[in-house]
Amino acid sequence: MDASMTDDLQRTARQALPLMDLTSLNDDDTDRGIESLCRRARTPAGTPAAVCVYPAFVTTAQRTLKALDLAGKVRVATVTNFPHGGDDIMAVARESREAVAAGADEVDVVFPWRTLLAGDEETGRELVACCHQACGDATLKVILETGELKDPALIRRAAELAIEGGADFLKTSTGKVTVNATLEATEILLEAIKASGRDVGIKVAGGVRTTEDAQAYLALAERVMGTNWITPGHFRFGASDLFDDLLVALGMAVAPAGGKA
Repeated sequence: MDASMTDDLQRTARQALPLMDLTSLNDDDTDRGIESLCRRARTPAGTPAAVCVYPAFVTTAQRTLKALDLAGKVRVATVTNFPHGGDDIMAVARESREAVAAGADEVDVVFPWRTLLAGDEETGRELVACCHQACGDATLKVILETGELKDPALIRRAAELAIEGGADFLKTSTGKVTVNATLEATEILLEAIKASGRDVGIKVAGGVRTTEDAQAYLALAERVMGTNWITPGHFRFGASDLFDDLLVALGMAVAPAGGKA
């Protein structure tokens, strides 16, 4: 790799690292593993925007970040209605409210995408609206599972419904299905955000593994939304493998993983 390409990747890595949601959403997660995940958030190049963990580990994450003097610097995100995206609105709203009460700063809720596939638009809009109310001041990210919706028109409609319901971010995927984030789906979400005129961000999750991958998504976001739009308040990556690759691009050692998305 020539020097100019190396410099380019390092610039991308420095831009992408503070946009990361460092994630562990595994069936075998433990308190010790989440503590390890939080320790990985401290790097010589700065910190990610958030750590993302199951609701059972929100308290552990907050406690560990405080001990590391990262409270207020690294947010704690969690997931609800995850990963299957059911349509029990009240149950999902309650789960989201409880997550915030436990200390979550951000909630990533799965949109009931199967209802949209079946022609029902109202359930998705209402679920997001109820979760928006349940989350209060916490950030609400809505996972649209774009790889399952497949049809560009359905992806666009899911994005519009989530925005109408009060989503703070649109998120591509759970990372738990065959097709997760793609540039094509991400462009549809960005275009929907732009058309809405609302202050909504995007989270690209699942399958983004390399600094080169991150570079492509950042270039897309810059083309659609402009350079100044790309901040932790508007753009996130959800992928622990990417975090490791960013550190490698910056010439840093990679710590043992606490878990991967």
